[in-house]
Amino acid sequence: MTTYPPGRQAFSRSAPVRLWEDGFALDPYRYYADLRAQGPVGWAELAPGVPAYVVTDRRAALNLLHDTETFSHDPRPWESTVADDTPVLGMMRWRPNSLFADGTAHVRYRRSLIDTFERIEPHDLRARVHGAVRVLVGRIGPRGRADLVGEFARPLMALVFNSLFGLPDSQSDRLESALGKMMEGGSQAAEGEAEFGGYVLGLIAAKAERRGDDLPSWLLDHPAGLTPEEVTWQVFLTLGAGHEPTANLVSNALSRILGNPLYYSTLTSGARPVMDAVVEVLHHETPLANYGIHYARRPVTFHGTWIRAAVPVVISYGALAHTAEQEVTDGRHPKDASHLSWSAGPHACPVRQHTLLIATEAIERLTQWLPDLEPVLPRERLSWRPGPFHRSLTSLPVRFSPRSPDQPGDPS
Repeated sequence: MTTYPPGRQAFSRSAPVRLWEDGFALDPYRYYADLRAQGPVGWAELAPGVPAYVVTDRRAALNLLHDTETFSHDPRPWESTVADDTPVLGMMRWRPNSLFADGTAHVRYRRSLIDTFERIEPHDLRARVHGAVRVLVGRIGPRGRADLVGEFARPLMALVFNSLFGLPDSQSDRLESALGKMMEGGSQAAEGEAEFGGYVLGLIAAKAERRGDDLPSWLLDHPAGLTPEEVTWQVFLTLGAGHEPTANLVSNALSRILGNPLYYSTLTSGARPVMDAVVEVLHHETPLANYGIHYARRPVTFHGTWIRAAVPVVISYGALAHTAEQEVTDGRHPKDASHLSWSAGPHACPVRQHTLLIATEAIERLTQWLPDLEPVLPRERLSWRPGPFHRSLTSLPVRFSPRSPDQPGDPS
């Protein structure tokens, strides 16, 4: 078990930093500064009256992510202390899947996910992304203007994931709407959770009756012997963790690229790979800003702060990324080029390569179709969606020369 420095106090004497208010979406870095001023572990609220410890120090984050003896992913002791209408409950409620499991149960769930995703060949995933981009360019291309969040990044993920999960394109809007409500953790969070739950339940019921060449069917037939209920919650996790953060990764990367014309020209000319832009976002503006939620199994002193049991301990990947950005030495790379956007330890993201492929192929293909994308607003005037967990643009309006996917000279 890890040994931590002796404690200073039970809680910060400061008022909790309110990650749920509108100002956090506008300028999260001011809030992260307030948290860091409290030490490696700050005191915050995820929603009104829902307190949490927030880890803003890299060493402390790594200690926590690897210490399975002291910290658990099971939220049920905390869940019993909050009201049923708590707005962040949709993102934090216990379900029998790999995110909320420890020990052998976690290994079993995680193995089934890894094995299932390994069945997706890179060339197949690439083709699905290319097909989705073509569909979306067909919608927006002739107009010469678009919102790259609402009309590209988010529907792109719904199209790709519906394809992987064996659902028709017509269901993509339903998926996108439900996940957006749930992720924001606001007044519509419970509605979004219910809609998303209904979406997944219907999907698994259909696959249990008739298998297909898709992820839910592969999970149902995996040697781990998952029950239909367990498969339902694995799919619930995979769709939620895959759709929203990946959509945000794409739109955040596009906003950084288009906000710097010189940078954009190096990407469209092939002098610099799109992967550079995607990795830059993971370093400096990670799409899942605050998550990796743990709970102390018993009261413990952790990096100078007394942590109570059954209180969420959140990893602030956003605060860690911003700290790295402040340490830039050569204009491109932080002193420590590593980041924790994929988390670390036993619960590190098991499908990071799939996520990177989707994001880079989507951006590369879009800029091939529409090479003269131009932002309508400067980056500092873009707005961000509220919510304690994500860093997500509300919209990214652009203009470009109108074109359709079937005109001569388009990408093959």
